[in-house]
Amino acid sequence: QVQLVESGGGSVQAGGSLRLSCAASGDTYSSDCMGWFRQAPGKEREGVASFYTGGGSTYYADSVKGRFTISQDNAKNTLYLEMNSLRSEDTAMYYCAATVTGSSGYCRLLLSRNGDRFSYWGQGTQVTVSS
Repeated sequence: QVQLVESGGGSVQAGGSLRLSCAASGDTYSSDCMGWFRQAPGKEREGVASFYTGGGSTYYADSVKGRFTISQDNAKNTLYLEMNSLRSEDTAMYYCAATVTGSSGYCRLLLSRNGDRFSYWGQGTQVTVSS
């Protein structure tokens, strides 16, 4: 079992920045793919960014490329999502997730899905961007 706890959400004006954190505990070694997903009211959950812990590869949704950065601090067992140049359309509940994929390619593929193949989830943290 892996436990995930997100933090760092909040309200910010368009153009601003936030950094989300996801503290992982438990059997963290069992998960090699970690990701950030988001869900806005009335919309489906979508993948934002994923990180393959086996080699450090990172993947991003087209909508956030160049603005968001996913990273991991192994010593702290924490996953981060640095969000810059925020837009009103980034407003959503953001979730951290983890799973086993066995390859960076599969970790990348899962980002394009709605997270249904991820085994562990945090409770979410709200990000609100006002224009």
